[in-house]
Amino acid sequence: MHTSEAMALSAALLAAAGGLTQRIHEGVVARGFEGVRPAHGFAFARLASDGATVTDLAAHLGVTKQAASQLVDEMVRKGYAERRPHPGDARARLIVLTGRGWECTRAAEEAAAEAVREWGDLVGEAELRVLCRQLLRIAPDGPLRPVW
Repeated sequence: MHTSEAMALSAALLAAAGGLTQRIHEGVVARGFEGVRPAHGFAFARLASDGATVTDLAAHLGVTKQAASQLVDEMVRKGYAERRPHPGDARARLIVLTGRGWECTRAAEEAAAEAVREWGDLVGEAELRVLCRQLLRIAPDGPLRPVW
């Protein structure tokens, strides 16, 4: 692949990712979840599995522990997450989603499905499935990190 083609592919992937992030955010806000930012969604993605410590969340987001702690404080204050005793480490706190956090996560999933459905309308379901398989080969485990 020539340099110009690689740059065009890079730009297209970044534009698609940025557009998808924006569409998900708009869909979440439209579903009544005011005061959330895309960074919250990236944090929710890590917390949804089994919770996380602030250190785990910082590593997932690619930010400092202090920045992750501030984000957790904000999510707790807004009712999206809560701190619990860590079952395996008495010194640590486990951050988990609340019911409201799970509702917001489902709203994000619905908004993502709407956006991706439009991609299917544009390129066709079969091509979209091929694209999905190819991207999963390139980036099977993420990472899902905000860059802002």
